[in-house]
Amino acid sequence: MIKRLFDVVVSLITLVVLAPVLLGIAVAIKFDSRGPVFFRQERVGLQGRIFRIHKFRTMVADAEHRGLQLTSPDDARITPVGALLRRHKLDELAQLIDVLQGDMSIVGPRPEVPRYVALYPPEVRQVVLSVRPGITDAASVAYRNEAAHLSSSDDPEQLYINVLMPAKLKLCMEYVRNHSLGRDVLILVQTLAALLRP
Repeated sequence: MIKRLFDVVVSLITLVVLAPVLLGIAVAIKFDSRGPVFFRQERVGLQGRIFRIHKFRTMVADAEHRGLQLTSPDDARITPVGALLRRHKLDELAQLIDVLQGDMSIVGPRPEVPRYVALYPPEVRQVVLSVRPGITDAASVAYRNEAAHLSSSDDPEQLYINVLMPAKLKLCMEYVRNHSLGRDVLILVQTLAALLRP
């Protein structure tokens, strides 16, 4: 109950304070390329429920039909404005809508697409999906440069499935088993510090 109240208060305040920035992002996306402002994609949420996540669109409108669900910094599908948004993680700000709707939390395991959740070991899936997914978490901080790791591989998807995803899930499991409001605040501070760091 306290965590949900924290989520609603933080997301509302952030949306109000950043309203001019969010409007500017939306306008820039519309001028940059054809297509909607938001990118919507199915993700797996609390207790395995499917929801459609919000992100500011950073790729061409039909990107999902042109390649993998994973992307690297040099992906040709990324638009010029999209590259800037991705570099500073500004595309993720749209997920504040999902927090208000109750599909996500401010802090929690990042929501994954069904295809990759199907690869989770059963015991991991049970624990990770027992809480609302979040905009940020310890794994997001630790693997902030995940796209760069993927771009250095000849087979990005296999690197993600066999190396990065298990490492991130380990951090997610640890978070779920030991989460608290104080820890959420700490992860938020670490996230902001990581975003501001060159």
